[in-house]
Amino acid sequence: MITPVSLPQQQVTSDSGSADVAPERPHAFAVERLSIFYGEKKAIEDVTLTIPSKMITAIIGPSGCGKSTLLRSLNRMHELVPNTRIEGKVLFAGKDIYAPEVDPVVIRRRIGMVFQKSNPFPTMSIAENVLVGLKLNGVRDRAFLRERLEQSLRMAALWDEVKDDLHKPGISLSGGQQQRLCIARAVAVEPEVLLMDEPASALDPIATAKIEELIHELSSNYTVVIVTHNMQQAGRCSDYTAFLYLGRLIEFASTTKIFTNPSERQTEDYITGRFG
Repeated sequence: MITPVSLPQQQVTSDSGSADVAPERPHAFAVERLSIFYGEKKAIEDVTLTIPSKMITAIIGPSGCGKSTLLRSLNRMHELVPNTRIEGKVLFAGKDIYAPEVDPVVIRRRIGMVFQKSNPFPTMSIAENVLVGLKLNGVRDRAFLRERLEQSLRMAALWDEVKDDLHKPGISLSGGQQQRLCIARAVAVEPEVLLMDEPASALDPIATAKIEELIHELSSNYTVVIVTHNMQQAGRCSDYTAFLYLGRLIEFASTTKIFTNPSERQTEDYITGRFG
């Protein structure tokens, strides 16, 4: 099992057989020997790791290594691709989210997703975009919806910019604002985890800085898992980093350790730009 140096509530054993006991820290996910297939193609191979609660974990690696697939497996979004199957387990709050009795819709409500490309609903206003998840879940109390609208937009650092324009289309906002609108939509249903798939890759440096600042603020209330191609962003944003290569988890440790003293040569080669 690969675990961050300061994470597990168990013994950590390296490939060489040496072991150590790390300080206890709660975890949000325990991934156990997870493999994911698209048809006959194996996208993720035998990944085992624990992801800490109320912290930011970055997943890095070259294009096509399985980062987004691993991220989406944490709330079963990858199942929307035809001919997908898995082996192994993903435990969330001690329960395997792939157990037959588990409803993926419920899982996706508890574990929200923010995608690489901002995707506000084009026919909906700013307010409607934020509240759509609550309304789909049957919430009709207008006072509650008004309160939740403001709370969610404040949490996404967007309220002051749009409070007088809530009736305007969500797609009328700038790219950075649209991405924060999507974050507000995700937090409105009060998930426990936020998954972010390269949330700033299409944004300019100023908008990217706002998203990174927001990610830090959100981690006080949510477990955040972020996929990024941007090595500097992973270093700035995350507490822990997982390095994937060809579908396999090569190393998982504190971000400081990954970027300053990685245990694996492949990790060092990727971090220093020798490949990828």
